[in-house]
Amino acid sequence: MTPSVLLVDDSAVQAATRRMVLERAGYHVTVTLDARTALDLLSDHDCQTSYSLVITDHVMPSLGGAEFVTLLREICQDLPVLVLSGMAEAEEKYEGLGVEFRVKPCAPEELLATVARLVDEPPLVKTA
Repeated sequence: MTPSVLLVDDSAVQAATRRMVLERAGYHVTVTLDARTALDLLSDHDCQTSYSLVITDHVMPSLGGAEFVTLLREICQDLPVLVLSGMAEAEEKYEGLGVEFRVKPCAPEELLATVARLVDEPPLVKTA
């Protein structure tokens, strides 16, 4: 079964670039430019079987990455999440949400290595 990635990024250029990298590596990628749309997709499907991983940007209009992941965790507690941000200090906003955090720019090799590890060994979500 081909791992399926939900990619959430309000930048169409960034999303297209990451999609290309992931698809060339053999992943099936669904892209949404809006976190609310991503939540709708996750709510409409069994997120554990529909997606192997969610990759999200941190800074997005209307619903930022930390808010998105908090709401995502209400729907999909165990789904692996990779957060990409240009701000290292943003990592603290994800404490307790069970995410992998990477600072951009993230080289394609680093992205693929992280994705492969998360798909094969999902992180444990720390619930309070």
